[in-house]
Parts: sequence; C-alpha cells; structure tokens
Amino acid sequence: MTQSLAAVPPKDPARLPRIALVGIHGFGERHLENLEKLSAAGILELVAIADPQPPAQGTLAAEVEVYASLDELLAAGPAPDVVIISTPIQTHAPLALSAIAAGANVYLEKPPVASLAQYREVMEAAAEAGCLVQVGFQSLGSDALPAMDALVAAKAIGEVRGISATGMWLRDKAYFKRSRWAGKRSLDGTDVVDGVATNALAHAVATGLRLAGARTLEDVKSVDTDLYRANDTESDDTSVVRVRTTHGTVLTCALTLSAPEQSAPVVTVDGTLGQLTLYYTEDRVEITTPQGTREETFGRTDLLENLLAARSEKDLLSPLSGSGAYISVLEAIRTADAPRPIPPGFITWEGQGDQSHAVVQGIGSLIRRAALGQATFAELGAPWTSSGTPELTINGATVATVQDGTHIRPTSSPRPYLHPVRTLGGTVVTDHVPEDHVWHLGAGVALQDVDGINFWGGRTYTRDAGMYLWREDHGRIVTDSAEHGDGFRREQLSWLGPDHLPILREQRKWRWAAVGNSAWQLTLDFTLESATGRTVMLGSPGSNGRPQGGYGGFFWRLPAVADATIWTPEARGEDAVHGSVAPWLAWSGTFDAGPAGAAHPANDPGLGHPATLVFLASPQAPDPWFVRHAGYPGVGLSLAWDSPVATQPGRPAHRTVRVLIADGFLATNDIEQLITTLGEPA
Repeated sequence: MTQSLAAVPPKDPARLPRIALVGIHGFGERHLENLEKLSAAGILELVAIADPQPPAQGTLAAEVEVYASLDELLAAGPAPDVVIISTPIQTHAPLALSAIAAGANVYLEKPPVASLAQYREVMEAAAEAGCLVQVGFQSLGSDALPAMDALVAAKAIGEVRGISATGMWLRDKAYFKRSRWAGKRSLDGTDVVDGVATNALAHAVATGLRLAGARTLEDVKSVDTDLYRANDTESDDTSVVRVRTTHGTVLTCALTLSAPEQSAPVVTVDGTLGQLTLYYTEDRVEITTPQGTREETFGRTDLLENLLAARSEKDLLSPLSGSGAYISVLEAIRTADAPRPIPPGFITWEGQGDQSHAVVQGIGSLIRRAALGQATFAELGAPWTSSGTPELTINGATVATVQDGTHIRPTSSPRPYLHPVRTLGGTVVTDHVPEDHVWHLGAGVALQDVDGINFWGGRTYTRDAGMYLWREDHGRIVTDSAEHGDGFRREQLSWLGPDHLPILREQRKWRWAAVGNSAWQLTLDFTLESATGRTVMLGSPGSNGRPQGGYGGFFWRLPAVADATIWTPEARGEDAVHGSVAPWLAWSGTFDAGPAGAAHPANDPGLGHPATLVFLASPQAPDPWFVRHAGYPGVGLSLAWDSPVATQPGRPAHRTVRVLIADGFLATNDIEQLITTLGEPA
C-alpha cells in the first residue's frame, strides 16, 4: 500500500473521479482492464480495490490501495466517487447499501440484487442519499437500441406483434464448480438466484425488456416461468420466461446453457411488415422491411463513463430504477417452484471430465418454436415435460392428448386441438406450433374467414388485397363444457370474435377405438351453427379468390415425414390429390426421423418409424382434399374450397371425418379391407 485513502483530498470538480473496484476476479477482471484503459486515457483514477483474495504482486499500479473488504476500504478515508461492485450475487445489495451510506455512486454488476425486497431497499437508500446507481447491463449502452426504437416508431416493420429473446449457450461442469454460489438458488439461507435468465443470459432478458418499453415494476403485468435444469444444480439452465407488459407487448425469453454449440444470443422485434433482429453482443441489427433486408452495426457507450458524466438519474443509460421490470422477472423466478430436472434419457454429454457439457436433445428447435409461438416448453409439449391434460387411451396406452389451446398466442387464433396423436406403437403423427407456421395446431377444426374473422391464425388472405396481410381480426375458440369418457369426448365450444362476442356455437365429438393390433380409428364429428341470430358465412382464402387455397374446416398438421407417399384410390402425389374429391386419402412414410432426441429419449435414437394415416371423407358433403407436402406436411378437408358455406340458427354446417392411424406401411388393398370392416360411421 502506497498511501491511505484518508490522504486523498475532498471531492474537487477539477480532479479526476476516484474509483474503487470491489471484486477483481471473474467479471471483475474485465472491470479492471477497463479501469486501466480509462485511467491511462486520463478519464478517471483507480484508487483502491477490495477483495479477500488480493491480486498477484505487480498486477496493480503502486498507488492503488488494496483492502480485504469494502468496509475496510470505506473506513480508510473519504469515500470514492464511484464504487464498482463485481462480487457474488448475494453480496450485491449489502455492499451497495454500504457504498451508498458512505456517499458514493455505485456501478452494480448484474443481476443488481437477489430479490424484490433488496431492490426496494437499495432504491430507497439511493434516493435518500442522492446517489446514482448504474446497473451493469452493458447492452443497454448500445446505440442500436434508440435506432430500433426509431424504426418501430416510424412503423418500418408495421405494428409490433411480439418480442423474443433467444440464447443458446453451453456451459461445462467446471462453470458450475467455479464458486460456492454457482448454480444455487440460495446459499446458507441467503438468496442467490443464479440461473440462465437471472445471470448467464440476463442481458438477453434486460435487452428484451428495454425494447418492449418495460423498465419499471409497474410496466410488467405478468411473468410466466417454465424452468428446467439439465445439470446437477439447484438453478435453472434451460427455461422460458414470458413477460406481458402493462401496455400489451409480450416478451418471450427462450434460453439454455445446454446447447450443442454456442451461438450469439439475439433479441427480435417481430412486426406485421418485417422484423428487427439485434445481435446485442455485437451491436449489430438485421433490419427486414418490405424493401428488403440490410444490416447496420452501431457503437456503444461505456456504462462507467456514462455514470461519470451523469448529473442526475435521467442521464443514466442503465439506472437501477430502470431495472424494475427485470427485477419482476428475477422475483418470479426466485419465488417459482424449483426447476424440474430433465430426465437423463433426453440429455447427452459431450467432452470429458470438468470440460464436459450437457446437451438437451432437440433444444434448438424448441428454443425457436418457443420464441415464434410465445410458448413455454410445457405448452409446446417438449418430451421431458408433462401436460396434465385429458388423454385419449386405448388399452391403457395414451394415443392422443387434448390441448385446450388457451396458451396459444392471440395471433395464432387460440383453439382446442389434439396433440400429440400417436400410433398404437407410440409414433407421434401430429405437430403443433411448428417453426414454419406456428398457428398450425395438431388435429382439429379451424377456418380463416368466419364473417371476416380469422379462426385459423396467421395472416389473412383478402379479396381486396389479393394477398395475405396481418390484421387485428383473430378470434378464439373456447371450451364451454366437456364430457370425457371411455372412447368418447363431447365438447361444447364457442367461437368468439375479437370483441369476445360469440359468432358460432360448435358441438364437437371425438370417438376412438382400436382396429386390430396395429391400428386405431379416430372420429371427429362437428357442427357449426350461427350464434348471432343471423346467417354467418364460413369462408377460406379459396373462397376469397386465392386459387387452390381453400383450406379450412378439419385440418391435421403432420410432423416431418421422410419418404412420404400420398395417394387416393385414383391419384398419387401432392399435386394430383390436392383439390380432388375422393372417398379417402392416405399418407404413409417414416415419422420421427428427425434429429435424435426430437421426440425420443437417448435410449431410442429416433431413426424413424413407419406409419400410415388414412383420412376418410365426410359423408355429408363432397369436400375437396387440401394437401401440402413440399412446403409443410398437412392434410385437410376443405369446408369452403372456392365458395363460402352458410350456417344459420337451427341449420348448422355438419361434417364427420374418420382417420385410421396405423403402424407400418399400408397398401391400397390393406386400406380398402380396413374400410370395409369398419362400415359406415355411427
């Protein structure tokens, strides 16, 4: 030690700001590098550091004092102008309170505190002392953020539909052994709240909140958490956090530390005409508008320099008061149930010893789908989650799960559906919230035009525009009542418009039964009746002028199918069967043939399972088949292929659809024999 802090003269506007750093290891090393750079530039003076593990001899300039604790540092003399706190999470609040009590401004590393109570305590202390507190969310110093705000305000991407933050990092066993508090929710009775959203990828959450306009506690309406862990820790490492702001924006953060490889985290603002994608570690923005796609890279203001230049809190780029929304997220995670362990069968380990890291199988697709669909892992039906929803069973085996659809994002037209649907052998033959069309939902009923209201989801095709447009025209289908028994389920449903008033009443009945040892039959019977007291028109893009686009009514979204064969009694192939009228349509191929772990645990490598679906036409009307394969796999019976269908009170539209779900490949003769044994629908 070369001099005592007591020997430093009182604050003088002419002298350099005096800085103390508490915690020089871990991220503190980066602060030390930055302080040395700014000191060499004549911007500040590093006068002291505090750490129970002092630096190696010769690491610091001779005039920098070294103390074992902040208390010792502050007791030595006049408080520094700024105290930087880069210490374990659980120490942030008490150290900040000590620095504030001494009259110092504070640079507080993220996460700033470990609980809402601590946040309020530090906020109150700073206000009473007149001290400034900057939080170390470095990405909030990026010039990209105001630029993105300006683009949103100018409607460059249309209306904002939602914001997502995605991060796929990998952290090895050594990462979770780096300190006693690593991977802990609490330590010795003190909150720590380490985790993927609260620490490792906290910048993704904070940046997403900033772009969502959520800064204060009052800006957050609700926080949903879906927390899991692949590592042997207390804290979460694979999670979805969904935030709804008080002004209606939804931010979905889908994050993991158990990815197969590390990639740059991004925050995306999704609009009706385009999107803005911020690679916040690079200050790079990809701007997609109707005019095309371009990239811009922006500068960044150092948050310490910003703190030194600030005269009041409004000058700060990342003030503690602006972290209230983030604290709402942290508090929701802190008070949530402990993260659920992901079963070992869905985890693979790469590397050796402490350098090995967990990989949650299929996590890349799940992260993307969560962001696109504003859905949690549980809502997506990730194979290592449990839904707790009603199931269709045959001989004790679950062949389908009922989803009420209440969690589906509004622009996907929330509605009840079945997913996953399985063969008797367990092969999954439906998909929902897929990356290509997040509004495709398993097996069910949907229409894009019901008196001008979209009950399909996504963009709406209109005759006037001659194209698909994002409109605020989405309805939702809600379950009024349901009766679930052995082999049947009856549902009374209401189709509600954007004003929440009923447009249609639907009576839906599912029936299911085995057909031999390797197949079963699912029957869907539904009626759609006007609930308005007048005629209601049921339409489609096809009835609104889009050639070959008459989808709507019964629809079945398939998962990826390898070597698919699609045929009817008279035609074969997508182009030939699409738009045709035939008594049945078959689809066979290899299901579950995607990346290992996409639908199967590690002890089942997911090499693919042959299955055949046979869709039997409705006896009530000669509805054409709607078939997609090249763009995405899906089958439907078109209720309004090229002209609308009317429904009136007392005169419903009625359809019955049967589907045979079989393990293995069926030939035409097999199908005809099965249909003959089934007879007419009951």
